[in-house]
This record gives sequence, structure tokens and C-alpha cells, in this order.
Amino acid sequence: MDEKKSRGYRQENEEDMINLIDNLNQEKDLKFNRRSFLKASVGTSVVLALASLPFSVKALIEEWQEEAHVIKIGNVEDVKVGNSLNFSYPTDKDPAVLVRLGEDRYVAYNNKCTHLQCPVFWEKKEQVLLCPCHAGYFDVNTGHPMAGPPQRELPKIEIVVENGEIFAVGRKIRHEK
Repeated sequence: MDEKKSRGYRQENEEDMINLIDNLNQEKDLKFNRRSFLKASVGTSVVLALASLPFSVKALIEEWQEEAHVIKIGNVEDVKVGNSLNFSYPTDKDPAVLVRLGEDRYVAYNNKCTHLQCPVFWEKKEQVLLCPCHAGYFDVNTGHPMAGPPQRELPKIEIVVENGEIFAVGRKIRHEK
């Protein structure tokens, strides 16, 4: 009897194994297995990375070209201490403001508010850059927001003064305080 029980047990085991093997031979299992899923995932990732490569190269080239862009803003006698001068940098579509804080001290920023792109004005009395749309205030020394909804600093324009002429020579989107 023990022999029959063990044969019966063995027979059930063999039938179960046949059922498992039959399951592996189904077409759906062969088409949608882990290996094919991983191949598809890796292939898709590679295609997406290659598709975004031209945009990355374009951004790097534009950044490099922007750094080398030099324009004349005006002459030193055009801007008295405590006054400002509006200009465009790095393109004609990018309004900016130059503020003369001292005899030899100039600061310049793109004058689009970082909140909703409203124009920013030099407020001489308060010594701040003001966005009148939502009462946003920026520190004239650093370009960082002081009050109102803006959370990011104004893009800083680097200034060089040579032989009585004022030049914009570069721009920094993020800069230190």
C-alpha cells in the first residue's frame, strides 16, 4: 500500500509538472516576459536620451554665445549717481536696467519680475527695484527678492566700465547674495 501511495503521489507530481510546462509554452507568456519588458524599457530610454541630445547641445551653445556677447550701454556721464538707465541685454527683446549706486559702482539686472514677468523699476527714494504688479521688491545690491510674491532673484548683468563707457559683458541667471 505504501508503494501505491508513493506512486500516486509521484503521478500527481508528474501531472503538475506537465501542467507547468504547458503553461510556459503559451504564446502570451513568451511574448510578455521579464526579459522582453526590460529590453523594451532600455530601448525606449536610449531613444528618449538620443532625442533630447540636440536640445541639450543647443542650450549649451546659446549659453556659451551669451557669455561672449558684449554691448555698449552708454557713457558714464549719461547716468548720474542714484539714477538708472534702461537698455536691452542680451537681445533687443530682453529689457534691463542699470543703476549707478556710487561714483564707481554700477549694478544691472534684467528687469522682468521673476514672478509674472512684469517690468521692474528703480525706486530711487526707497533704494529698491520695484515690481508694481504685485508689490514685489528686489534688493538693488543683490537682485534678490525682499518682499512680495517673487521667490527668485533677477538675472544679473555683469558690467565693465572702460574709458568712460559702460558695457554689459555677461549675464548670470543664478548668483550669490
